[in-house]
This record gives sequence, C-alpha cells and structure tokens, in this order.
Amino acid sequence: MRKNAVIQAMLVAGLIASAPVAHAASTLVFCSEGSPAGFDPGMYTTGTDFDASAETLFNRLTQFERGGTAVIPGLAEKWEVSEDGLIYTFHLRPGVKFHTTAYFKPSRDFNADDVLFTFNRMLDKNHPFRKAYPSEFPYFTDMGLDTNIAKIEKLDELTVRFTLNQVDAAFIQNLAMPFPSIHSAEYAEQLLAAGKAADINQKPIGTGPFVFKRYQKDAQIRFTGNQDYWKPDEVKVDNLIFAINTDASVRMQKLKAGECHITLNPRPADLDSLAKDPNIHMPSQAGFNDGYIAYNVTHPPLDQLQVRQALDMAVNKQAIIDAVYQSAGQLAVNGMPPTQWSYNDSIKDAGYDPEKAKALLAAAGVEAGTEITLWAMPVQRPYNPNAKLMAEMLQADWAKVGIKARIVTYEWGEYLKRSKAGEHDAMLIGWSGDNGDPDNWLGTLYGCDAVDGNNFSKWCFEEYDKLIKAAKRTTDVAERTALYKQAQVILKEQVPITPIAHSTVYQPMRKEVKDFRISPFALNSFYGVSVGQ
Repeated sequence: MRKNAVIQAMLVAGLIASAPVAHAASTLVFCSEGSPAGFDPGMYTTGTDFDASAETLFNRLTQFERGGTAVIPGLAEKWEVSEDGLIYTFHLRPGVKFHTTAYFKPSRDFNADDVLFTFNRMLDKNHPFRKAYPSEFPYFTDMGLDTNIAKIEKLDELTVRFTLNQVDAAFIQNLAMPFPSIHSAEYAEQLLAAGKAADINQKPIGTGPFVFKRYQKDAQIRFTGNQDYWKPDEVKVDNLIFAINTDASVRMQKLKAGECHITLNPRPADLDSLAKDPNIHMPSQAGFNDGYIAYNVTHPPLDQLQVRQALDMAVNKQAIIDAVYQSAGQLAVNGMPPTQWSYNDSIKDAGYDPEKAKALLAAAGVEAGTEITLWAMPVQRPYNPNAKLMAEMLQADWAKVGIKARIVTYEWGEYLKRSKAGEHDAMLIGWSGDNGDPDNWLGTLYGCDAVDGNNFSKWCFEEYDKLIKAAKRTTDVAERTALYKQAQVILKEQVPITPIAHSTVYQPMRKEVKDFRISPFALNSFYGVSVGQ
C-alpha cells in the first residue's frame, strides 16, 4: 500500500507539473522511448535518432508521402534520369530557408552548395569538415553509395547532377530515407571557421518543419514550429516536445493522464487497457519489421555453421511470441517480412528441435557449458517489445542444449556502437523497413558492404553478395525478384541470423490529436499534425 501511495503521489505531482504544457493548444508532446545519440542523421541508423532529427529538423531531395511508401518531391522539385540509368539531374526548390536560431542566422536560401556539402562529406574521408569532425556514415556505406556515386556536380544554383558507377534501382527511394538529410553548407563553414565542427551534431540546422531549441539527455527535447517552412500548411503546432522515458508503462501512464499526446511501443500487456480508455485512440497496422538474433560469425564457436544451426533449432519461437509479443506478433521465417515484395514464401523454418541441436553441437566439438554472450536491447523497438524477457527465454532455451548464455546490455547508443564494432557473440536486434525496397533488408542488413555497419552478424558470403548486387543493378522487377528469392535461400541455409517475429505496430494517442499517420518505416513525423478538441 505504501509503495502504491508513493507512486500515485508521484504521478499526481508529475501531472500537475506538466499540465500547462500538455494542455496548451499549440503544443504537442510526444512520449519518446529513448535519447538520440545526436542530431546529424547521416551518422545514425535508428528510429530514435531519426525521429529527433531527420523527421523534425531536416528535409531531403526526395521524400516519402506522409504515412506511405510513395516517393514525392522534397527539396528537389523534379528530376530526370538518363536512359542508361546512371545520371540523375535534380532541379532544386527555390526559396527554401534554413532555420534561424540563436547560434545561426542564414544569409541565403537553400541551394546546390548545400547538396554538395551534404554528400561530399559522406563521400570523401579527406573532406575538410570530416577531418575537423571525424565521422562515419553507416547507412551511406552499408548501401554502397560511397562507392557507387562517381561524382556530384553543381550545374547552377538550383541544379545538381549525380553520376553513378552502376545502376541502382532504388536510388530515388534511398535519397528519401533519413540519412541523406540536407545540411547548410554556410553553417558548416561557420562551424569550421570557429573550430566547432562537432556542433553540427548537437546544435542542428536544417530546413525542416521544426526548429531545434534545446536538449536535455534522458529528459526532453524542445522544438518550435518553423514559421518559414516551405510547406507552411504542414506546421500546425507552435511547440513540439519529446518527453523521453525508456519505461513503456510510464509512457502509457503519462498518455492516460494527458501528460503527452502521442507515444509508441506499448507493452502487449497494456493493449487491452489502452483500447478501453475513452480518451485514447489506438490505430494499428501490420509491422513492416523483423526482430531477430544476429550471430557474430567472426567469434568462435559461432563461426561454425553447425553451431549456428544448433542455436537456431534450440529457439522455441512460438513460446517467445506467446510471452513477448502476445497477440501482436507473427512468427518470422526469413530475413524480411512477408509484406515485402520478392519475399520467398517457399522457405520453411528448421523448427524447434533441441535434440537435433545437441547432436549438431556435439558434432561441432562444442562442449556442454560453453559460454557465449547474448546482448539484449535496453529499449523497446517496434520489432521487439521486451528484449530483456526474450533474452531470458533464449538463455533458458540454449541452456537446455548445453550453451550458457550470459546476458549483456548497454545504453542504446553504446549498445549499437559496441555491437557494430563486433564485441558481441549473439545479440537481439531488428529492423523496420526504410524505403520499401528488398535491398533495404537483404543488402543493408546482411550484405558484405554492411559488415562494419548494420550487418551485426559480420557475415560476408560471396555467392549471396553477388546475387543481391546483381539485383540492385537492374530495374527489371521480375529479374530482381528471382535474384532476391535465391539470396534468401542462401541466407536461410547459412544461418547468420535467427528471425523471431514480425510485430504489429500500435500507435496510442490522445483523441484530440488530429491527422497523425503511422509510418510504414516505424518513424514518427509530426508535420501536418495538430492538437485540438
């Protein structure tokens, strides 16, 4: 009773403290699940980082329609592609203004120089700005854009031409993703001159619908509506606040109390309660995602195929789906969801078979009691609502076949940094599709180009890589589909991952929120959204 009374008092105090903000008509409060590692979208790969930067502060040459997968013009009004598919000419939108803040006042509108700065910094490791602020751009390199973009040219102030080395069937979609968000070259020059290049990641300047105001790690991010936005009808709130809390139950309590308007990633156990709340609206849709275990194939004994096959067979997927996802998960077989075109539905799971797993481990010379690390995410993601519970269930499953898994976790940014460096043995991770193209799964997650980025298995298999690269170099959909289906067979046979589940995405919000749209790419965008009675 005493504990409950304390919790109730804390909730009441929190509600009183935040009530003026939460109920201000022109303020939208988003209860987010984690702190961004920074505000330079090119440096990151997660929705947590993109929500706080690319989706609020920046624009790209092309963009996805709100709540959909269709590509529409962004900072480029239109573009042409050469007959050989190697030259893209973009005509830039005139009159677009960069943000004015206390730390930067632009002297000119957006132009071709900003496009060249943004891409050349990612392309050239000797770029002056990159040398002043050493940075890596994992998405850019994982997708092979660093090697496929031959050159970028400024034809005039509002025209830019990209020349590719090889055809990239998804190039326009790739440019609509968060990572190639356009920076201000003028701001970058100012930072470089002042010796403060690192500020590009902490004091961001973009052209997007919201302007950065301040950030308190693990607490909140504050933005103001961009009154000079080039699509003024899409800025419908004066203030946007990200209230950060990693605990899903706390986020749901805040939503019910009216302390935030929108949140994400509810626990399956909370779905029924949320659905019954008369003040809550909870749209949902099939998740374009995949939660999986990545095996680091550079670490013994996971470098042996038989060991990976054994661990895969020892996983009781259905039990995990019942406990972790409850009514909101579908068993996963492949390395991408069945809603992705080119999905190979002829592939079957090996199935749960602990006895066969023991035999495989014995044949591989792995002794009972062998220890490996199993990394578990510290945050909820759309593809995994409870990584801690999943890790504990995997630990129990693998113990039954003689493998001792030691569960490891870190703060989210550190988790990703260390795992990309290959410190883990096995880890829980997942993906929500970013552009609707199969390469965004089969290349970005499992290709050789992604070994130092989102390929957490560190798996580089030549036959597989040839197939996915051939698929990317043709625009014939039937040919691409055939190649991707072959690649999925190899992926399944070589077991660099164990797919676990595709989750349903639920998006709880207050009923006064108007026109928020669920992104198929698991991003949270607040342009076009308003709050009213």
